[in-house]
Amino acid sequence: MALCRHFSGNVLLMAQDEALACVAVQQLQTEGLSPCFHHADISDLRSILTLQDFQQKEHVASIPGLQQKFTSETILEEELVGLMNKFVEDTKNGVHTNEGWPDVKTMAYAVCKMAMTVLSRIHARRLSEQRRGDKILLNACHPGWVRTDMGGPKARKCPEEGAETPMYLALLPSDAEGPHGEFVMEKKVE
Repeated sequence: MALCRHFSGNVLLMAQDEALACVAVQQLQTEGLSPCFHHADISDLRSILTLQDFQQKEHVASIPGLQQKFTSETILEEELVGLMNKFVEDTKNGVHTNEGWPDVKTMAYAVCKMAMTVLSRIHARRLSEQRRGDKILLNACHPGWVRTDMGGPKARKCPEEGAETPMYLALLPSDAEGPHGEFVMEKKVE
């Protein structure tokens, strides 16, 4: 809130809890301030991609094409490895923001999750091309924010609830044709 009060540029308020964020935005608006709110859940690929798109269009300059590379339907594994190596090197050298990468320490985790999702799409595409008759379905899934050592005690889901989407995918009927090569959350393709 202090930044919004003292900074003359655009202030982007990001939060995982939209209700709390709306309260904060309303409070700032009563003070004559106008922050821009955007939902941001670092454990949700869709949220990350939406935020990246928003930042690129509205607020944050980044290298054109970085997001397009990650979302390309034709990206190859070698290209993905190259992007991730570039991310690591750019971060080590402190030039990651200049190169279009996020500037939040926790975003390293999010970038890695995004890369794993892209890698699953690449392998799903390869299965479709090389082993179509085997009827193997490959997807990336997100269990949600789960109360684990990593998720912490404030996470919204218990481990059993977090297992619902992975179990749904693992137990699809043997004749299922999809989903395949998708990102699945809450048993829905995102």
